[in-house]
Amino acid sequence: MKIGVFCSANEMIDRDFFAATRELGTWIGKHGHTLVFGGCDMGLMQCVAKAVHEAGGQTIGVVPTKVEEHGRVSEYVDVHIPTANLSDRKDLLLAHSDVCVALPGGVGTLDEIFTVVASHTIGYHSKRVILYNVKDFWKMLIGLLNDIEIQGMLRGRREDYIQVADTFEELVSLLDPR
Repeated sequence: MKIGVFCSANEMIDRDFFAATRELGTWIGKHGHTLVFGGCDMGLMQCVAKAVHEAGGQTIGVVPTKVEEHGRVSEYVDVHIPTANLSDRKDLLLAHSDVCVALPGGVGTLDEIFTVVASHTIGYHSKRVILYNVKDFWKMLIGLLNDIEIQGMLRGRREDYIQVADTFEELVSLLDPR
């Protein structure tokens, strides 16, 4: 399975987010899955790529030219896919992923989540986004999405597009429901 991971490229964030990211990356690598990510060498992006790589897995880095220009490409990118901009990056992340996991992140992560969900709601694909709700990071977003659903502003149910994992065990069961 190719698992797209959306996450922060910041370093000065809660260390527990790094621990959860390493755990996911190790699981991806040990189970023979492939990581698809933004290709950056900072923050949770670098952390997940390194963990996948060290556990024997493969990584696909979808890297915008701005990241390359600043010399910020992860050394753990096995397959390098260059892109001209962030829009192309999102399209290629989605195209190369079977499922997407959103770890804690900022505006870019939100943009990636909603790009996948919006295109799902109108029928371009049926890929899921799983919010890995480490330390209740996504609590406010989940509440907002649930309110949007209650108000009738979402086609179907939130769970049809966005699932939530509050623990690593829940995340694994959503990724590998055997």
